[in-house]
Amino acid sequence: MSAKAPLLEMLGQTPLFGALEEADRKAVAQEMRETSFGNGQSIFARGDEGRDIYLVTTGRVRLSVLTAEGRELSFAHAEPGHVFGEIAVLDGGVRTADATAVTKVSAYTLSKGALTRLINERAIVREAVIRFLCRRVREADHQLEGIALYPIEVRLARFFLATARQKGDADPGAKVVIDLPISQSELALLIGASRPKVNAALALLEDGGAIARKDTRFTCDIDELEAISGS
Repeated sequence: MSAKAPLLEMLGQTPLFGALEEADRKAVAQEMRETSFGNGQSIFARGDEGRDIYLVTTGRVRLSVLTAEGRELSFAHAEPGHVFGEIAVLDGGVRTADATAVTKVSAYTLSKGALTRLINERAIVREAVIRFLCRRVREADHQLEGIALYPIEVRLARFFLATARQKGDADPGAKVVIDLPISQSELALLIGASRPKVNAALALLEDGGAIARKDTRFTCDIDELEAISGS
């Protein structure tokens, strides 16, 4: 198990497996297998059978759907420590979205059969899965609310706040530096807006002191972002 010590540590930081005792996390880690994907490679497509869930260790994965008009809507990015692909594995249906590697990606997979065994044999894993799915529903509700009700600069402020909070150090008064190695087009897909409008909203946040940009790095003023987002 020493070779999987980093995996054990990462599992302990995920919303899905973080609450498990070490023995249970070891049981999960024993079932996981390493995999990798190239920049731009499709990991799975909407409508595919769900055979595995994924835990990202390096890189970034775009989760998106295509509308009937052919427009792509990117609703989430999976970064290191994020789990994705769980819905089709748990309900036996097909994939509900496309998953594409935005960069080179390394990940661990957990097969449907292995997850089913863990759920059946360990009540704490079953409870963790239920909590995780409830969290997913809440996140989806908040995202839909943001797209439907709030202007782009508010959506962006909420996006930066959520990203900063994932680092665990977004306290009041803090200035948090985050690395966001994606294009403005990719960011626009994430918040449901056009690239020119996102560019204008980024400039508005920067002029107001909520963010400072340098290449792919953003310095986020937590107090300013909270004021704009209405937190």
